[in-house]
Amino acid sequence: MKKIVLLLSLSLIAITLMSQTLKSPSGNLSMNFAITGKGEPTYDLSYKEKVIVKPSKLGLESFGDKPSFHDNFRVTDVKNSTFDQTWQPVWGETKNIRNHYNEMAVTLTQKETERIMVLKFRLFDDGLGFRYEFPQQNKLTYFAIKEELTQFAMTGDHTAYWIPGDYDTQEYDYNVSKLSEIRGINQQGRSSNLSQTGFSDTGVQTSLQLKTSDGIYINLHEAALINYACMHLDLDDKNFIFQSWLTPDANGTKGHLQAPCNTPWRTIIVSDDARDILASNITLNLNDPNKIEDTSWIKPMKYVGVWWEMITGKSDWSYTNDLPSVQIGVTDYTKVQPHGRHGATTANVKKYIDFAALHGFDGVLVEGWNIGWEDWFGHSKDFVFDFQTPYPDFDIDEIHNYAKSKGVKMIMHHETSASIRNYERFMDDAYKLMNKYDYPAVKSGYVGDIIPRGENHYSQWINNHYQYAIEKAAEYKIMVNAHEAVRPTGICRTWPNLIGNESARGTEYQAFGGSKPNHVCMLPFTRLIGGPMDYTPGIFEMDIEKINPNNKSHVNSTLVNQLALYVTMSSPLQMAADFPENYNRFLDAFQFIKDVALDWDESKYLEAEPGEYITVARKAKGSDKWFVGNTAGTTAFTSKISFDFLDNSKQYIATIYADAKDADYKTNPQAYTIRKVVVTNKSKLNQISVAGGGYAISIVPVTDKSQTKGLKAL
Repeated sequence: MKKIVLLLSLSLIAITLMSQTLKSPSGNLSMNFAITGKGEPTYDLSYKEKVIVKPSKLGLESFGDKPSFHDNFRVTDVKNSTFDQTWQPVWGETKNIRNHYNEMAVTLTQKETERIMVLKFRLFDDGLGFRYEFPQQNKLTYFAIKEELTQFAMTGDHTAYWIPGDYDTQEYDYNVSKLSEIRGINQQGRSSNLSQTGFSDTGVQTSLQLKTSDGIYINLHEAALINYACMHLDLDDKNFIFQSWLTPDANGTKGHLQAPCNTPWRTIIVSDDARDILASNITLNLNDPNKIEDTSWIKPMKYVGVWWEMITGKSDWSYTNDLPSVQIGVTDYTKVQPHGRHGATTANVKKYIDFAALHGFDGVLVEGWNIGWEDWFGHSKDFVFDFQTPYPDFDIDEIHNYAKSKGVKMIMHHETSASIRNYERFMDDAYKLMNKYDYPAVKSGYVGDIIPRGENHYSQWINNHYQYAIEKAAEYKIMVNAHEAVRPTGICRTWPNLIGNESARGTEYQAFGGSKPNHVCMLPFTRLIGGPMDYTPGIFEMDIEKINPNNKSHVNSTLVNQLALYVTMSSPLQMAADFPENYNRFLDAFQFIKDVALDWDESKYLEAEPGEYITVARKAKGSDKWFVGNTAGTTAFTSKISFDFLDNSKQYIATIYADAKDADYKTNPQAYTIRKVVVTNKSKLNQISVAGGGYAISIVPVTDKSQTKGLKAL
């Protein structure tokens, strides 16, 4: 009998070692870790006792003949801990962010090889983060990855909000389909791009938003993408299992690691309320704290610029048509004939500086100021720009002095044409030039196929370049807004000089044939999970043919929808992207763009459904002013909100910018109404937003009773 009891006790110990449970602080989320009979690590995740992720395998496959990290493991240690801290971002959607989680670190030792791998799980009240860690050890130093084998096993044929997997671009419109339908429409969703590389008919990109049939929202992404390849997801559409799919390097490997090291975090945000997905701070919390000691130079910026002219085809980046090719340092631009369509002229830029100064904008962006644009794209050209030399008709000294006299900062533009080596060749000198002329921020671009040839935009090597550019810019106290770079993963917490990215289909596509009207109701659930986007909103003239008769594109949005984007798609870097003359036609509506804040103390997500509608209220940093934005998707939406987020001891004046009754994003997009009302925290609003429309509200405290004279109470 004693022998049976002893065997039973040993069996229970073995089961305990093979299965571990972790609960979130509230208890709503529960994760189980286990080892299979083959020594394979697995996990599953439940929310309010509903299974969200079925048992899913974990591991990495090594490149070459070395044993992989996916089986033959035994558990040699388990450590549990709790963390609860509140921190303050340099800028962001809230003044304070709580970082509260329960952690489990499982140490695995591989039989025979004795190599050690740690699986670290952090369970928050709104989701799970986990990663692979490889501590310093004698049995493991350098190794290459063939593939990461992380699985996310779904419980059914969920609705997915997705774009096709691609190693080189994220600039796609979003699809809404069942998981089982992805294969059939994946190729249709791959609109043409200047650089694109698909890998599978069931491959999709993160951040991936999902919704179950019983109303559970699931978001799959990654955090802290450092020294690693960007993760896509490939779907087994028979069993509804996603597996991680890393972007390869030119030699076919998917990463080279050196212990001690770790992978990025894999994230699963879960809620039965879509608003919680938008409010989640998991991505930021899984990144390291700020590494920049003095952040006084990092300041949100609202800007205008010479950009939409080139995007619509009104102007050109280039200077002349006389040169079939350009050689930097050899070509003499003073001896060629200008074609007369160059946008970045001294005279034209001064007009934008004047407009910025008149309306209180912080900066002016100028694209096409530097030599080399005549043959910048499509030639696999290494030495394409020097980021130093202006065209003859752009007087950089005069522009600097003129902007300074007007109290306006200039924003630098560095298009690299995806030539990584060339940018790094000139980076220090380019940043020094910015310091000399007092440019606080740079918009960098990586259009086209990557050089070195064979590399992809999101491979480990290229991701390390993007990070190098951010850290190098910090040395020169420069803020970075990178376009065509890897999608953000919360690194802006660690390096808050990363004040923006494009990394998705931005407003420019409205002049390239148009985007779906619900696109801006998708992005907050997908692309914005990792960080703010330089979406470049604020277009007031929707008919591009009026700007360029050869461009038949239409901006699929109402004018008020464009106003709402400054709130629903929060960013510390916001452009008023249209021409000054178009704003002058609608100065009453333009007032909202002038008034809206860039940095926030609080954010309240009032209404949300992926692709259909989003309503957000935000309180300006260090102020009692609030701003509300609503965007509607492909169908009209009646918003019903309460103003209970306001101080209960104050009255406010709300200026409501709304779609007119006859507004239509296709035929009557500039129809809007503006009304002022008195509101308190007891007020309620029912407001109709047309398809592709929305509304925007600025809310200011009443400081004198006379301000409310003649205004109705809401």
